[in-house]
Amino acid sequence: MFKGSGVAIVTPFHKNQVNYQKLEELINWHVEQSTDAIIICGTTGESPTLSKEEKKQVIAFAVEKTAKRIPVIAGTGGNDTKEAIDMSIFAEQVGADGLLVVTPYYNKATQKGLLTHFIAIADAVNIPIILYNVPGRTGVNINPETVATLEEHKNIVGIKEASGDISQVAKIANLCSKDFAILSGNDDQIVPTLSLGGVGVISVVANILPKETHDMVYLFLEGQTQKSLELQLKMLNLINSLFIEVNPIPVKAAMNMMGMEVGNLRLPLTEMEEQTKVILKNELKPFGLVD
Repeated sequence: MFKGSGVAIVTPFHKNQVNYQKLEELINWHVEQSTDAIIICGTTGESPTLSKEEKKQVIAFAVEKTAKRIPVIAGTGGNDTKEAIDMSIFAEQVGADGLLVVTPYYNKATQKGLLTHFIAIADAVNIPIILYNVPGRTGVNINPETVATLEEHKNIVGIKEASGDISQVAKIANLCSKDFAILSGNDDQIVPTLSLGGVGVISVVANILPKETHDMVYLFLEGQTQKSLELQLKMLNLINSLFIEVNPIPVKAAMNMMGMEVGNLRLPLTEMEEQTKVILKNELKPFGLVD
């Protein structure tokens, strides 16, 4: 189920309200463009500024409009285990195909705390869970040994690895079974992660280049590694420009430049600076995404 390019889809806004018509358009476009899964209410979807009720509405809407054409993976993690359980149960009830559960942030946790947290969530549902390790945002790293222990739970089937540490990816691959899905959480490390046994990516750049991101993964998985590498390197400068400011500031700016009209960001995120916007626009031009 969790293979290929999953888009960490933006949440479009209109006058600071969720733009459901636009979200439906984006979902349909991603299905047409060969995106392999919709990841809803993730970091790129500005989940920290969505209320609990908004998150529920957005998850249910995404499930309904995707209509089982491709999997929907709901971001239901948080730093309150009880609330993460409640959101995970809700996502399962409305038909999500899987969950993306981030490490607790701010209050942090020991490795024992991480084990207890993730197992409590996994015990509460009956759909697959992808762990989300992004220590640059959360201040917490899931050690490879902890990942290997968590894999023993029948509902914990993979990890979005966004530590940026390729050695850690190798250790996870070494300690876990070949059936455990390792997904790159960094668009600039898709091919390196695949080379260590990964099976895909949860991607930001897929918001603007969905077909190319899908192709990069499947070319590699089908043995055409050189072509996959060529795509990775071709997209590298654009990928870097999407992180020139805090994600999802640049990707939303890019989508608006492309005429996709995904609207504003919610505070504390602010509009992209003019000087960085120029850099981003210049990287979009070679792909024919802007004039």
